[in-house]
Amino acid sequence: MKNVIAERVDVWVAGMKDEPGSLAKVLSTLRDAGADLELIIARRAAEEPGTGVVFLAPLRGDEEIAAAGMLGFNATSSVHSVRVQGDNEPGMAAELSEKLAAAGINLRGLTAAVMGTQFIMYIGLDSSADANKVIEVLQQA
Repeated sequence: MKNVIAERVDVWVAGMKDEPGSLAKVLSTLRDAGADLELIIARRAAEEPGTGVVFLAPLRGDEEIAAAGMLGFNATSSVHSVRVQGDNEPGMAAELSEKLAAAGINLRGLTAAVMGTQFIMYIGLDSSADANKVIEVLQQA
């Protein structure tokens, strides 16, 4: 594996209504505050009909964070996240997940995408220690 960068990131989470325009309102408010988001995951909350949840990253600077706060966002403390980026090669996700499995790291979640020649991956973990271990393992690769 070459040119892989792994770093800790805060993922922000907020609830929203499950109705047309809810996500658009959130995203346009953050855009107007200058946010340049890399990760957006939005979905219905099956356990609470009529509601949804949105996860996003990154938020940088006071204006973005203040706008997010007005929308009900908080940096999640229950999921510890690592952002991984690098040159894409066939089987990259398999290779990375095998290395983490061999190190005994249990993943809470994983979101990944490829854009051109680069991949980006957000790994969710249960603890800060696991997040640090992911970075250590991937820096050795």
